[in-house]
Amino acid sequence: MEDVRISRMQLSDLDDVMEIEKVCYPTPWSRRAFVGELTENVYAYYLVAHAGTQLLGYAGMWVILDEAHVTNVSVHPEWRRMGLGRRLVHELIVRAHDLGATRMTLEVRPSNDGARKLYAQAGFVERGLRKGYYADTHEDAIIMWKYDLSDITAQHDSHHP
Repeated sequence: MEDVRISRMQLSDLDDVMEIEKVCYPTPWSRRAFVGELTENVYAYYLVAHAGTQLLGYAGMWVILDEAHVTNVSVHPEWRRMGLGRRLVHELIVRAHDLGATRMTLEVRPSNDGARKLYAQAGFVERGLRKGYYADTHEDAIIMWKYDLSDITAQHDSHHP
């Protein structure tokens, strides 16, 4: 995983992003949704992880004033369980802090044990429930918060380009 580089998502990444969306989600985001995030949403900040020319995963957030909201963290199934999700979450936290956020939130499916564990390891705590949040399955969403983004920045210099 040392040769993986994380950078800002570009429109040229979208073919690969859409492939990952299709294999990861029963109701993937549309290409138009990503184009809108990258070109119209001033609050959006998206990252991609590449090894050579292969896109392995991506993550995104909105940063509004002092709060960051994670929109997605996705890793291609062939690259899971190798620490890539952890790196992407770490980079989101570092960059959110750099952009002035002091806290971060996200929603996660109760059935997504791997993601819940990943977020908990990154310092997120479960703080609420959104009933019927996911339109595709009507599954609830667990609301998680990380209240202090400064506690991860000690590792900032070794990971931030």
